[in-house]
Amino acid sequence: MPLCFDLDGTLGTFGGGYALLREALGELWGAAPTREELRACAGSTDWEIVDELHRLRFGGGLAEEAYLAFEAACLARFEAAFHPEVQDPVRFEGIVEGLHRLVDRGHQVWLVSGNTPRTLAFKAARLGIDPRVPRLGSLPGLSRAGLIRKALEGCAGPHLYVGDRPHDREAASEAGVPFLGIGDAVEGAHPVLGAEAEAERLVHAVEGLVAPHLNSRLHP
Repeated sequence: MPLCFDLDGTLGTFGGGYALLREALGELWGAAPTREELRACAGSTDWEIVDELHRLRFGGGLAEEAYLAFEAACLARFEAAFHPEVQDPVRFEGIVEGLHRLVDRGHQVWLVSGNTPRTLAFKAARLGIDPRVPRLGSLPGLSRAGLIRKALEGCAGPHLYVGDRPHDREAASEAGVPFLGIGDAVEGAHPVLGAEAEAERLVHAVEGLVAPHLNSRLHP
């Protein structure tokens, strides 16, 4: 029963991430993509974004080796920008504590993020995410919905995705799982919590969302 959480904007924030992405690509490609080119990208994961920008710049898809080079360049920038002696990310204390309480209550919780795997691991560590929580970052060929489905492979429901943006809500819908929004940027009929919500509010909201699906599976 994986309960999947996005990271950026959901558990905390690392300001300036897109600027660091552009810098990494500028180093690798000789010139950074423009802000307009970045905003025009349809995908929401690092693989999708960098692949789309690569097609725009070079006329062909991104090779996996090139993605690994981007991952290394991007990670180096995040490690420098968010070194403990430089600055800390903003941590949504109640949301993170609620995630940990879900783990302690026996729920299977995953991080499923659009960041490259190594960048996700770095960010999770800086936010103090319990190492019992598996991390699944952006992989070649997979959309965000594809990542959610990968996390759910071989697991009985109910499932859930928690995120902060419309693309998170849309990915949950495509993957066929309920959605819980964090913050004010993801309106809709689904439940929404503020980033300042206390831990027990998150636990109550998550367990309230999955309980009907669990009951229907146990009592068809």
